[in-house]
This record gives sequence, C-alpha cells and structure tokens, in this order.
Amino acid sequence: MTQPAQAPGQEAAARANITDILCIGAQKASTSWLHHVLNAHPRTHAFPNSRPVTSTNKEAHFWDWNRKRGIDWYRTLMTPPDPTMLSLDFTPEYSTLSEGDIAECKRLNPDARVIYVLRDPLARAVSAVRMHTKWATDDAAADAVQVPFDDAFLELVARAGIVSMGSYVANFQRWAKHYDDILVLNYEDIRRDRHQVIDRVFAHCGLEIDTMPPEAKAEFDARMAKRVWASVPYALTPEALHFLHGLMWPKRQAAERFFGFNFEEYREILGHV
Repeated sequence: MTQPAQAPGQEAAARANITDILCIGAQKASTSWLHHVLNAHPRTHAFPNSRPVTSTNKEAHFWDWNRKRGIDWYRTLMTPPDPTMLSLDFTPEYSTLSEGDIAECKRLNPDARVIYVLRDPLARAVSAVRMHTKWATDDAAADAVQVPFDDAFLELVARAGIVSMGSYVANFQRWAKHYDDILVLNYEDIRRDRHQVIDRVFAHCGLEIDTMPPEAKAEFDARMAKRVWASVPYALTPEALHFLHGLMWPKRQAAERFFGFNFEEYREILGHV
C-alpha cells in the first residue's frame, strides 16, 4: 500500500537500500501471494505496474531483463513516496543469479531482508511447465491440452530453467556468501498454516501485524484468504511426468538434507499417474 508523499520542505531520509525486501523465489512457490499479503502493510511499497518492462508491481527483473536500463532506473522505480517505507522486489529469477550479480545486489541493497520460498522440486517443475504451456497455447482450457514427452517438451524444460530454478542448495549458497540472514520457507508450510508463516515473514522484515491501522488490517485479512495465482492444471503424459520426477529427484534429496525440510507434494502428483 502507498502513502501520501512527504510534506513540502520535509527532508528525505537517506535510504540504505534501493530495495529493502527481496524475495528471490522460487518460481511457482506462492511468491505472488506472499507479495500481495506483505504489501497490505502501510509501511511497504510496491512499485507501479510497468508491464512489459516489469512483471506487474511485483517483479522488477532488474538483473535479468532490465540491467541495461541502469542503476538510476532501478533506484527511481523502487523509491517509495515516504523514505521510511520498505520497498519490495519479488523476482523469482533472482535465485539463479551469478555470484557477480549477487555481489552487485549486496552493494546496492546492503541491509535488504532476503526471503527464499522453496517448493517440492517436482511440483514446482510441473507448475512451471503448465505456466509455459498456458502462454504457448493462448490460455487454452485445461481439458484441451495434454503435455507430451517430445522434443518440444525438452525445449520447454530448458527454456523454463527447470534445473537451475530447482537447484535450491546451490542457489542458496551463492546468496548466503553475501547475505547471512536469509529466511528460507517451505511452500508446504504455507499450505498447512499460512498464519504461522506470515508471522515469520513479518518478523524477518521488521513489521508488526497487531499495530496495523484497522483499514489496513482488514485488507491484510482479506488478502490472507486469497489465492493470487494458480496454474491451469494441464495434464502431463506419464512419460513427461516421470522424466521430470527423475530430473528433480536429486534436487529434492539435496534440499531435504541441507535445509532439513520434508517435501511431500511429489507423492500427490505421482499418485495420480
């Protein structure tokens, strides 16, 4: 939510970061819902919807789409009307950034709060395939398309960055070299108890829920109950699904060992085959 600009003559406080709250992914792990809920707080600021330069008011895509526009462009985009507000950039593709880009991010946002939401690698991959299929088929109905295992499918897997986006441990380790307090969440915890997860997110960002004005609190409660984005449930052939299962199996094992998580979504998906 935005607030009125400062009164004339009021000096702007120096901002330590271009972006104060960074969510680096993972794609298809409820980052849109998380952004929507967090932005209900009156101390947070989402930049204006600038599509196609950005992705709605959520994803600035500075390091992947818009680096050529320059740092001043990014700073102008992210600057809130009140310098005490916390700016938001929730771009899932940032999880796969190179160490050089992450180092630049740290230089521009030294005190940013970083959030990384993980989802069962197979479930995330299936959701990403469905999203790309939706784009490619111009929003075809769910029962009108079945995703086969063929050369086009393999090209989609490469184009969608299925492997790199699901390499949670490697992605986290690159970021952790520069940010030592990354909040890592499990998407399945959001499904089980979204209030407990949001309490952790708000605490990590230095925000309070109980002190929100009544109007903002009512909006927060309404957003908590919403589902912002859901992939069209296109069916994948068993061959395509089992290929993704084999591709993502080592990613799941590595993430469960490293983060101490327990992913279960893949059982639901494979149970329907």
